[in-house]
Amino acid sequence: MASHFKQPEGKGGARRAPAARTGGNPRAGLRTRKGGDESYHAPEGNPHAASTPHSAEARYIPVVSGADERGSGRRGRHSAHFVETDPYDLSGRRSKDPRKRVGRIVSVVLFVVGAGLLLAAAGIWIYNQWQYHQQDVLNEELATYADVSDNGTTAPSVDWEALKAVNDDVVGWVQIPRTVVSFPVYQAEDNEKYIRTGADGSYAVGGLIFMDYANTAPGMVDGQTLIYGHHMRNGSMFKAVSDLANQEMFDKVPNVWYVTEEATYDLVPLLVYQTDGSDENARKLTFESDDELRAYLTDLLGRAVAKNPDAEALISGASHVLTLCTCNYDYGDDGRTLLVCVPKAGA
Repeated sequence: MASHFKQPEGKGGARRAPAARTGGNPRAGLRTRKGGDESYHAPEGNPHAASTPHSAEARYIPVVSGADERGSGRRGRHSAHFVETDPYDLSGRRSKDPRKRVGRIVSVVLFVVGAGLLLAAAGIWIYNQWQYHQQDVLNEELATYADVSDNGTTAPSVDWEALKAVNDDVVGWVQIPRTVVSFPVYQAEDNEKYIRTGADGSYAVGGLIFMDYANTAPGMVDGQTLIYGHHMRNGSMFKAVSDLANQEMFDKVPNVWYVTEEATYDLVPLLVYQTDGSDENARKLTFESDDELRAYLTDLLGRAVAKNPDAEALISGASHVLTLCTCNYDYGDDGRTLLVCVPKAGA
């Protein structure tokens, strides 16, 4: 309903309309109070005088037009010139336009799908973090079976009996001093088993460190002993092997230990090279002679991204090498980084 403001009153309860407008009758345009409201009495012969007072003091000022007067039989906001908002009109009701209804449905579907994708991504991230945590727990448990020196001055002292009680596929222990690499080494009947399997046979995202199934156990028997480990993105397992592709990091590693029940090998990092999973030459394990092995190592030296400054002299006396292999994500999912080590002279 239209509302109005009333102008302030003068003294007294009634005011006179100008005489010129009332035909000389000073009482013809009097207004009176009724129930607290004011109204004009129209003078005779002038029916519009009450609705159109011309006194500046007595004029009513409309604030809202009477577009939706109750007596009109319709609501003013639905007049022909009214434009509804999308998807709701001003009263909050949904538009019945079919195109807008389809738009609302599509919007809801997209919102639900987007929310679902966000929840799925969050669930995957949480699950992956849980898997990494479980792998760390496994590695910490295995680490308790050996005493190692951080600086590499002494070989790891391994409790072989306790390790074999957990899993008798264990063949050795490998340590790269000044890195996180200090793990038991296992060997299965293939190179698939320990990719995602822990020592107790349960699933493990990082599996175990394992020797190539074609090598002669317990290692360092064939010309090249090849040991695999995952490059974990949280820095665990063989991530440090991949880091040694940096010459500065390579130079910080004094030696590598490989320990079996029968022997202890103190090795020198020789070189690091990178390749892909289809490189069959990387899995060359046996050689007809020491000279063939040395020629093989000389070829790798030409491909090295990091190397020992005495590499050529070390190669000239090599008869066995230990090679640690891990993934190299710089080359995609199929990249490989390999660290080749040779026994110290007289070791």
